[in-house]
Amino acid sequence: MLQFDLWKRVAIWLTCAVGLWLALPNAFYTRVEQHNDAAAAIAVAGSTPELEAQLSRWPDWMPSGLVNLGLDLRGGAHLLAEVKVADVYASRMEAAWPEIRDALRPERATIGTIRLQPSAPDEIRIRISQPEGMERALDVVRGLARPVQTLTGVGANDIEVRGEDDEIVVTLSEAEKLASDERTVQQSLEIIRRRIDEVGTREPTIQRQGADRILIQVPGIGSASELKAIIGTTAQLTFNPVVTRGTDPDAAPGIGNKIVPSLDDPGVYYTIESAPVVTGEELVDAQPSYDQNGRPAVSFRFNTSGARKFGNYTAENIGSPFAIVLDDEVVSAPVIQSHIPGGSGIITGNFDLAESTNLAILLRAGALPAGLEFLEERTIGPELGQDSIDAGKVATIVASIAVLVFMLVSYGLFGLFANVALVINIGLIFGLLSLVGATLTLPGIAGIVLTVGMAVDANVLVFERIREELHTAKGPARAIELGYEKALSAIIDANITTLITAVILFVMGSGPVRGFAITLGFGIVTSVFTAIYVTRLLIVMWFRARRPKTIEV
Repeated sequence: MLQFDLWKRVAIWLTCAVGLWLALPNAFYTRVEQHNDAAAAIAVAGSTPELEAQLSRWPDWMPSGLVNLGLDLRGGAHLLAEVKVADVYASRMEAAWPEIRDALRPERATIGTIRLQPSAPDEIRIRISQPEGMERALDVVRGLARPVQTLTGVGANDIEVRGEDDEIVVTLSEAEKLASDERTVQQSLEIIRRRIDEVGTREPTIQRQGADRILIQVPGIGSASELKAIIGTTAQLTFNPVVTRGTDPDAAPGIGNKIVPSLDDPGVYYTIESAPVVTGEELVDAQPSYDQNGRPAVSFRFNTSGARKFGNYTAENIGSPFAIVLDDEVVSAPVIQSHIPGGSGIITGNFDLAESTNLAILLRAGALPAGLEFLEERTIGPELGQDSIDAGKVATIVASIAVLVFMLVSYGLFGLFANVALVINIGLIFGLLSLVGATLTLPGIAGIVLTVGMAVDANVLVFERIREELHTAKGPARAIELGYEKALSAIIDANITTLITAVILFVMGSGPVRGFAITLGFGIVTSVFTAIYVTRLLIVMWFRARRPKTIEV
């Protein structure tokens, strides 16, 4: 008869206490947020009096996990970018030329001289002076082909080689283009994520849409233009040999060369070799620093491979200028004074401190493999987010009051027990959201409001079953016990089907749909727990204390 073991009572109340304890920081959101920001800043840059003051606004022994606010609640920036995957084809062909040239040089006795010819961006054309050696030349270049490293490209090579009169034509195969497109988009996703993480924003949404588009939503950032400045720069850093320096941008650069402008000297143009000696992909670190004159600069360090190539080139070209090129602009072109071993150096220019810091972030996160074209951009102000929060609060309060009044009027004292469980249920939802670091969006608030309405369903089923059992004159204790036993299957069936729907929404949906699914799923779990255990325990405690001869539900 209405037995609850002591360990069960302790476990139920302990679960409720832990959930409400985890949810507590959300009641002091601004204070806890400042505490967390200060703790993160101290871990990175050290302590300051201002940061210590912010850190002391919330006790360290208290939980500090918060429910992160989504873009529609906090304000921020929304971008939809298209990755220019075709840009990679040209750079692949450009990078392949030195390897092809070195492979053909030993065959000059058979094929004669070799000259790079003007060609489309996604191909290389090489003229040989002895066309009768074409077959040998094609065999040599085909020997440089590598298998495509994807399941869909099994059996295919990365390049296709053919001869046209006295020219060798090298292009990427279709299988390699597909594989390259996939790698480019995935790499762009990862680099964008790293760049945004470097800035320290909370809970950004960065996900792929379609074949070559990326959706970026960052709460708390000032504007879409600020976000574009962080992620829109390709930041392709290369170190190229300088051929000449001049003022004519339309001069003929020569085969294998290109003309790029100077970043610091308007009107000055450098002719550089297209194939770089070292690229930014071989950087392992970049930090803002100062040059010997105290001006902001960026210091860098290469990995082992890059350091070796950098050291070998500087040893063999002392007295020659060497261009540091960022996104097809010469940042500086110093003359190599001596051998530079160790693979470290410094980039100087007309930077201010903010620009050098931003450049270091971009280089440290890595270069985007291709440019981005922004198809859609929106800035959502914090005022609109606050309006959404206020509207969500009003909706939740109205729904909660309506449900509480309905339960109290319909079921009296038992309805009061259900209302206490409902308040605990909402606290448990926020405790779970804080525990997993979930992001709350406007649809997520809708999920909580829906949960408030659904949370009493289980109690309604139980109370109606108790009413029916009371008519059999089995006594109040037995009626309560049978009411819970007979309603249990219906409660589980109804909530499992809703939980399955929430899981499907989470797996198949994206963005706001997933936010709705998360709060709905957590709400189902907590509402079943509070209905089956918390409300029942409250009724049992009341019944054992009062021992009523009759009850009214």
